[in-house]
Amino acid sequence: MSGVTRPTLRERKKAETRQRIADVATSMFVERGFDNVTITEIAEAAGVSKVTVFNYFPRKEDIFFDRFPQAADLIMEAVRDRREDETPLVALWRLAVDLAERRHPLGGFEDRYLRFLETVVGSAPLRARVREAVAEFEAYLAELLTGVDPHPRLTAALVVAAYRTVYTETAGRMLAGEKAADVTPDHIAAIDHAFGILIGGLR
Repeated sequence: MSGVTRPTLRERKKAETRQRIADVATSMFVERGFDNVTITEIAEAAGVSKVTVFNYFPRKEDIFFDRFPQAADLIMEAVRDRREDETPLVALWRLAVDLAERRHPLGGFEDRYLRFLETVVGSAPLRARVREAVAEFEAYLAELLTGVDPHPRLTAALVVAAYRTVYTETAGRMLAGEKAADVTPDHIAAIDHAFGILIGGLR
């Protein structure tokens, strides 16, 4: 189609290498535990050098959470491309529900995601990286909302806190042995409830 910029061969190769490193590493992390896998082992298994691994992922934690950049893109697109009659809050609400309904790895639950959750819970560095990421996403959202929301920092803080609470509660149910099919309807209802409160309070 005209007007669509297609990735170059070099860009596709780089994306493929990044994905291969992430896929290989995640399999190793889930099988052996995050703390028991070294960058050297990841590089060897992926068929690249340690330098190449660090070129794509500054820290080992970033390999495990390789979808964080995609999450930032989704948030940006939701705010930027929202409907004319939508506030950023409503657009973010739609995004959260859509990810949950599609069982997307960034906002939904599948039974096969359980080992991912267990790996996070079992690793202090990964739990620390999650806390950092929460702060990073809050700052990023505040920046996106500047100029389109009267209280961007407050709104961002409340949105992130509300979503984190809902997600953590659902993840806890999964870790306790419940199935994704059972928790997903409640998860979506909790998202609706949380954003309903936010929208009413921030009106």
